[in-house]
This record gives sequence, C-alpha cells and structure tokens, in this order.
Amino acid sequence: MKQETSNNKKTQLIVEKADGELWGRVKVKGNLIVDSAKTLEALKKKIANLVYEFEEVQVGEFEISYDLTSFFEEYSFLNISDLAKRAGINPTLMRQYVSGNKYPSEERVQEIENAVKAIGKELTRVKLHKPQRQLA
Repeated sequence: MKQETSNNKKTQLIVEKADGELWGRVKVKGNLIVDSAKTLEALKKKIANLVYEFEEVQVGEFEISYDLTSFFEEYSFLNISDLAKRAGINPTLMRQYVSGNKYPSEERVQEIENAVKAIGKELTRVKLHKPQRQLA
C-alpha cells in the first residue's frame, strides 16, 4: 500500500556536486537514500523513484538544500564575486568555497544564504517599463 508524504510536508533533498555529477540524499523512515545524476530534474526523478521502491512512499515535492558548488551551477546567472561582496566575504574565498577547495562554516553558509535571499527580495520589487511604440 503506497503512502503519501504526510501533511503535504516536503521531503528534504540535499544536493551536492562531486565528480562532475549532482549527488542527492534524502532520509525517509530513518533510512538514507542516495543517488546521482547529471541534472537536478533527473536527480529528483531518480530519488523519488528510489524512495517509492524502497519505502513505498510517494514524494510529492522536494525541499532542496544545495551545497555551494551545486547552487552556483543551478543558478549560474548569479555573479559569485558580487554575492561574496553582498555577504561580506572575500570573493577569492567565495570562489574556493564554490570550487570545493575550502568549506564554509555553518555561520558563513547562513551569511551567504541571507545575501541570496536579499537579492531575491530586491528582484521582487523590480518594475520594468514597457516603452510605448513610437509612430512615425
């Protein structure tokens, strides 16, 4: 008998980048399920299938937590140096975090996440002007 995730609660999917692939892990009923894929959509599909296969739980939606490498790959339009400045981090150090050469503390990750969310809030306030077409 299949079971839906309870109370519309999203299943947390932790996504990391390693060896040229995205790796994801979820914990369902106390069991850790791990797999990899080339794209985020493929990873979500594979993990959802594994959760159903092993735990007979159908995942409705994932709440995704990214490591910095996978985050900047998924949101490649963001400028690493600009985000570092907004978070009060040296841009060179931020690039080392993104490349996996150094690992940020939990506090540092929170500073970066706060800067990302501030950019999101800023973008929601943007209004673009649609110019009127000039007739000759």
